[in-house]
Amino acid sequence: MRIVLDAMGSDTCPDPEVEASIEAARLFGEEIILVGPENQLKSLLKAQGGDNSLVRVVNAPDIISMEDKGLKLALKAKRKGSQTSMAIGMDLVKNGEADAFVTAGNTGGALATAFYRLGTISGVERPALTGLFPVKGGQCVVADIGANPECKPINLLQFAIMGSVYAEKVRGVHQPRVGLVSNGEEAGKGNQLVKETYPLLATSGLNFIGNVEGKELFGGEADVVVTDGFTGNVLLKSSEAVAKLITDILKQELSSSLRTKVGALLAKPAFAEIRRMMDPGEIGAAPMLGINGLIFVGHGRSDARALVSAVRTARQAIEADLLMAIQSAIQERLSQTRIQEVT
Repeated sequence: MRIVLDAMGSDTCPDPEVEASIEAARLFGEEIILVGPENQLKSLLKAQGGDNSLVRVVNAPDIISMEDKGLKLALKAKRKGSQTSMAIGMDLVKNGEADAFVTAGNTGGALATAFYRLGTISGVERPALTGLFPVKGGQCVVADIGANPECKPINLLQFAIMGSVYAEKVRGVHQPRVGLVSNGEEAGKGNQLVKETYPLLATSGLNFIGNVEGKELFGGEADVVVTDGFTGNVLLKSSEAVAKLITDILKQELSSSLRTKVGALLAKPAFAEIRRMMDPGEIGAAPMLGINGLIFVGHGRSDARALVSAVRTARQAIEADLLMAIQSAIQERLSQTRIQEVT
């Protein structure tokens, strides 16, 4: 198993990536391919000391930064001789020299690079950036959380199929319950996209439970939830903001008096568990489902621990043969849906 780690992704790169590559190689006993400026990376690895024989450096002198947009970003992502760490890293996956690619870099850059260099799985029009939301009783797979602001019903059907396979094969959920984000539980609720998507999901053969509102999502009533990337991104950022607000208020109130400080001390194990559940570093990265290769994107604020978690998530996908499972499911489910539409 060989996993590429983009050394130039995180906000404080490449130090967290170098540290993570050493720790991941030690922890998993497998090759980590660190892609970035060769001389700098080798110098940092040498300074860390110890046996770094399982960390291989591949030179990539250029990067896709957060400032790269429009034509400049497209050229860096698409052109044949691109020397960015994302392009070179994903080419390793495309050429069979690596099994997965992990980055904490520009999400739009990762999406564009993956789309141009790897393409999409046959039958998939658009890839979905897929997140894991902490919910009652565990986690929920949510797709899309930002890759596709505008979608068609067929796109949401494909997201549902891929999300369901991910939940089953990687998350270990038997017959994942699939929900469709809407402003009401009834089948007739929602905008035109939701109304047209509902019958596709209902006849897909998936374990479709119907429309879900925010209360059902965070109540743990669905294992997979699908929506367009605009709604999904608003949902993601809003939930992160609310979680931070509640955490800040709790910290303020629990330190306001001796009595509350004593109570906080007694409740410390419970607060630690809540913090663990809400910590994105526990998962490390979100899969870009639908790309013809295993691509994972983490947060720009990722530290070494989060990046090691991201490598672990990529390993789980490789072990589950996720790519092949999605390819098979897409062909089977879409074929089944078309047959039912005809009849």
